Amino acid sequence: MSDTPEAIYVGSETGNPDNKLFFELKWGNRHGLIAGATGTGKTVTLQDLAEGFSNAGVPVFMADVKGDLSGLCEPSQMEDFLVKRANIIGLEDYKPRTYPVCFWDMFGKQGHPVRTTISEIGPLLLARMLELNDTQEGVLTIAFRIADEEGMLLLDLKDLRSLMINMAERSSEISSTYGMVSKQSIGAIQRSLLRLEDQGADKFFGEPALDLKDLMRLDADGKGYVNILAADELMQSPRLYATFLLWLLAELFEELPEAGDSKKPKLVFFFDEAHLLFDGAPKALVQKVEQVVRLIRSKGVGIFFVTQNPADVPDTVLGQLGNRVQHALRAFTPKQQKAIKQAAETYRENPKFDVADVITELGVGEALVSTLESKGTPSMVERVLIRPPTSKLGPATAEAKRMALQADGVGAKYDTGIDRESAFEILKKKAEKASENAEQAQEAAEKAKPKKKKSNRQGVGEAAIKSIVRSMSSSVGRSIAKELMRGVLGSLKR
Repeated sequence: MSDTPEAIYVGSETGNPDNKLFFELKWGNRHGLIAGATGTGKTVTLQDLAEGFSNAGVPVFMADVKGDLSGLCEPSQMEDFLVKRANIIGLEDYKPRTYPVCFWDMFGKQGHPVRTTISEIGPLLLARMLELNDTQEGVLTIAFRIADEEGMLLLDLKDLRSLMINMAERSSEISSTYGMVSKQSIGAIQRSLLRLEDQGADKFFGEPALDLKDLMRLDADGKGYVNILAADELMQSPRLYATFLLWLLAELFEELPEAGDSKKPKLVFFFDEAHLLFDGAPKALVQKVEQVVRLIRSKGVGIFFVTQNPADVPDTVLGQLGNRVQHALRAFTPKQQKAIKQAAETYRENPKFDVADVITELGVGEALVSTLESKGTPSMVERVLIRPPTSKLGPATAEAKRMALQADGVGAKYDTGIDRESAFEILKKKAEKASENAEQAQEAAEKAKPKKKKSNRQGVGEAAIKSIVRSMSSSVGRSIAKELMRGVLGSLKR
């Protein structure tokens, strides 16, 4: 049994293929959780849900942390174990399918470049990226304020660096207006910007900035595009990864109109390795995440957090995740046993089994599933064998990815960067103008200086010659002069 226009087929109850479990699309904006230890089947569940949403005409955005999700653009190879799984759960029309995929990459290597501007990401998230303390974050906030008031666009890292240099030169003036801005804090921010650039973030900041409408497209057959962000390299900078995805959520929340509850969501967002969003995050940032998760459902956006353990997600956020797929957890330590007990308590009990016991017994591809049903109440938890994906399991071939990149229709818009006039160019012109004015002022000052009067003081040689001339005017002098002249003329004749 395949997906229906109103629901996504998740799988069948273990040992009872007639009891099929569906995920109703109308609850897709009520968010969800996919949890489980490494190797228990989270990626397949993620792929299945992406297929289901795409079939229903719902665009999807997901990060491909291990490079395993690109196979969505190719048909299933119908491996024996997949066909066997389909038979076990009673999936009669199991056949290979492909899905419209758009590949993205912050570094522009494995997909279209994803960019945003410094101004759009804002001081709070940028401070998180730069790992600034409260004082340095305050200075960064002042920088954004100055840029706004002086009409300077902050598009890329060189714009922000130029502004920081300018602020250091004007630190006394700025401090008297906005509060203390020390050159030490500016220097610390500059060093953090350099580290961020070394991580490759300079490719993320710039134009053309990502248009959210390009994440919410349908293909000619009405299938939702599956937007896959290459995150294997990005994961080497986990804070950059988490901040980027949070920025994307915040942009969706701010730009999308109110939609309320509808038959299906406008977009579904999968946040893999979700614990990275909360590890070491300041309280203000966690509150920001909680606010976005709570309110973004009214914009028709569903968020699924994917992580190893439900305890990775704060309770304030976890309580808002109505749809849950729990794969196996391990219980080797007292801490892990406690986490399992806590996870089990979040489900509506099923008299057939004890949830806490089953969580540790689940096989690969099995999961405890609870979805929202009528009136938005959680369904009774079921032990489910997850259906096999109809697209290729694992990475796509290089040729398939190349063809997908050529066919998605957004390459011409994003593949070439744009560098228009912004803070860097404006401050450079101001510096050049100031230098030119300084040179002109110096030249004018030189011309305005009074000329030196010629000195009447005689040199030694001049005084001696005049003395001789005076002597020659006397009778004695004339005799001496004649003798001198004879001597001179005599020497010439010889």
